[in-house]
Amino acid sequence: MTRATAQQRSSVVSTHAYRVLVDLTGRDVTDPDTFISSSTVTFTSTGEPTHIDLIADRVISVELDGEHLDPAAFADHRYPLQASAGDHELTIVATCRYSHTGEGLHKFVDPADGLVYLYTQLEIADARRVYACFEQPDLKATFQLTVTAPDHWVVISNAPAVEPEHVEEGVGQWIFDPTPPMSTYITAIVAGDFHVVRDTITSTSGDVPASILCRQSVKDSLDAERIFTTTKRGFEVFEAAFDHPYAFGTYDQAFVPEFNAGAMENAGCVTIRDEYLFRSRVTAASYEGRDNTILHELAHMWFGDLVTMKWWDDLWLNESFAEWASHYCQSKIVAKHGGVDPWVSFANARKGWAYTQDQLPTTHPIAADMIDLETVEQNFDGITYAKGASTLKQLVSFVGEDDFIAGVRAYFKAHAFGNTELGDLLGALEQASGRDLSWFAGEWLEKAGVNTLRPDFDTDESGAFTRFEIVQTAPDEWPTLRTHRLAVGLFDSADGALSRRDSIELDITGERTSVDALIGVKQPDLVLLNDRDLTYAKVRLDERSLATAVGQIDVLDDDLARALIWGAAWDMTRDAEMKAADYVALVGLGVGRETDLTAVGSLLRQAQLAATGYTAPAGREAARATLVADLAGLLKQAEPGSDHQLAFANALIASVHTQAGSELIKGWLEGEEVPAGLEVDTDMRWKIVTSLARMGAIGEAEIAAEQERDKTIQGSEFAAGARAAQPTADAKAAAWERAVNEPSIPNGTHRTLAANFGQYDQDEVLAPYYEKYLELCTDISKGVNGWHDRGHASTQTALTWLFPIDGDEAWVQRVDEWLATSDPSDQVKRTVTERRDAAARALRVQALSE
Repeated sequence: MTRATAQQRSSVVSTHAYRVLVDLTGRDVTDPDTFISSSTVTFTSTGEPTHIDLIADRVISVELDGEHLDPAAFADHRYPLQASAGDHELTIVATCRYSHTGEGLHKFVDPADGLVYLYTQLEIADARRVYACFEQPDLKATFQLTVTAPDHWVVISNAPAVEPEHVEEGVGQWIFDPTPPMSTYITAIVAGDFHVVRDTITSTSGDVPASILCRQSVKDSLDAERIFTTTKRGFEVFEAAFDHPYAFGTYDQAFVPEFNAGAMENAGCVTIRDEYLFRSRVTAASYEGRDNTILHELAHMWFGDLVTMKWWDDLWLNESFAEWASHYCQSKIVAKHGGVDPWVSFANARKGWAYTQDQLPTTHPIAADMIDLETVEQNFDGITYAKGASTLKQLVSFVGEDDFIAGVRAYFKAHAFGNTELGDLLGALEQASGRDLSWFAGEWLEKAGVNTLRPDFDTDESGAFTRFEIVQTAPDEWPTLRTHRLAVGLFDSADGALSRRDSIELDITGERTSVDALIGVKQPDLVLLNDRDLTYAKVRLDERSLATAVGQIDVLDDDLARALIWGAAWDMTRDAEMKAADYVALVGLGVGRETDLTAVGSLLRQAQLAATGYTAPAGREAARATLVADLAGLLKQAEPGSDHQLAFANALIASVHTQAGSELIKGWLEGEEVPAGLEVDTDMRWKIVTSLARMGAIGEAEIAAEQERDKTIQGSEFAAGARAAQPTADAKAAAWERAVNEPSIPNGTHRTLAANFGQYDQDEVLAPYYEKYLELCTDISKGVNGWHDRGHASTQTALTWLFPIDGDEAWVQRVDEWLATSDPSDQVKRTVTERRDAAARALRVQALSE
């Protein structure tokens, strides 16, 4: 499906209403992995030939305006249509297939109790896996959905819940009211043996019925009160900010298994991965992250569902706005109810994702050229989400929050239930602010790449600035110099603290910008460009500021300033400007003082990479020993039962690599020498088991015994990962066979297995899989050996996580040769190019430490 095809069809067809019936009872099918779907759509045609989309095993019948058509005309996921000019009604009945890869109508049987759960995931174009439709976002319609299913199930959809009507013994039928106009990709069905908690949300449109659903086997982990509290506060903030009442009549949130993404914004029927129901103890960062996900999907009810992009070129309008809005909403909630500043967490995690993505050779503009669905699939990335949100945050600083919100309100009023393009939003913001934003789109939305900002100054004998300039550079591949709204922070050390003296806000443009306000000002101990994190740019520190930051980051008393310095240090490490060992030492100094648990988690993960992949093999033993020693010291000093203790324990488990380390954490499994206040619960046990398996300290018997203790889907996934992590040829062969040649492997199990396959210091057993990986890429490109129908998520898992993680220069050259001669598919080419770039970057950083 291409943009050109969609545009052509929009000129031929206007859709009005769908009546969709899915029968989930299995009564009329011989294959239990299929279901019956009936779709009736009313539409207006210009009379030109067109088609309707459907992915199905078989079309049973087709009827246009009461006339039977030939089902055999169905081919290549399309049914061709030739209808006269005017209004028409088309009905297609088909046999469709349940999914086990998280796309279409996903079916899951819980190994804990044998209960059945189904849910749809239809973005980008998988509604056609469930019912025949004109599958593109600008052909909106109303949807009246009917579900036939076992009468003891819970069934919800985009409309308010209804009681089932009796069909026959054990069978009920849920007939939902028609929805407001919406796109096909946000329709939804959730059905099965769900546990349900119900509530009511007060909205400016009246009381909205709400519910939270989860599997019966995880209901003890459902903290419904907190989830409802976050949701209700989100309603309050968004309805006040957007000045538009919630539009969809119900608000249900279903926590579902084996979900590929974090969540999905189906109108009034949000689906969320049920790993967000924490069965074991997690830090505050996990709860804050879940709150952000809840608010992200709620923001989509306005930006994406109420107003939708015409085509996926403006995917960023959906995701960037929801990403920005969720943090904006959290900041308003924190201001009223207390909590952690979400923009600090954003700087410590999400923005780093954007910077990493934007420095890959496959980076792209925020407003990307989405010529087809494969391109769209590839662009659900750090550019579309985090860079876009960073850019919107910058736009808010340019036009002012009040004018920005006023523009957004006008946008919703003008385009409710319609489709838009980028110019519609910018036009509303221009009118509200009185500012010309055409330059903003050109510099920020239509050009890729990240700028680097450095201070350049002179001082006199008294230590005052006589000249202060900000130097802006851009990568050769993306040489755009942008206009940045930023602040220059001045920090001084006194009385054991490093504190802000002043912060000067200004616009910079071009290669050099003079900061005249600093002339005559005494040089501080630390100059921090982009203080308060207003713009999107990498920053560098001058020599004195870097020394201050490295030596005193643990006493810097501003959370956001620390986040910016942590980010600058990681950027310098990745750019081979700071030795990996120095980064590990910096983390060891400052992470114990860090109050933002999102930062703690990010820093510990980055320190682990610095000590392994970013350290040359000859120095890796020493680097890892330093990291483990630092973590052991931090764990010993941590307050018993604290989030910091838990974070340090998890990092230590992941980092140990010696016999002494393995004996220590193995003892924890038996309750020996466990730090006071630390609970070795189910998920921590699996982390220990996986780490021990990685070191060869345990084998199949111990993994199987742990799986017997945890007879859940999570236990099955963890066990697959632990088996794959083992340093034996047999274990790697078995894991590779499952990852590559088992199409029915559940997507969650596939992801965990593949992510644990490659391990540092397992060179001998992993050596055969370098060439095997390239053979796999060839198979995926050609769609052979079972890969033709594996789906995007499954292929992306294999391409990303099975790439060898510890290759040398010869491996990088081999990948270059393969890319040049193999004519890979777009998905394969992009992913392999990105993984190759990460490998080459690691080698550059390693060279600095040699």
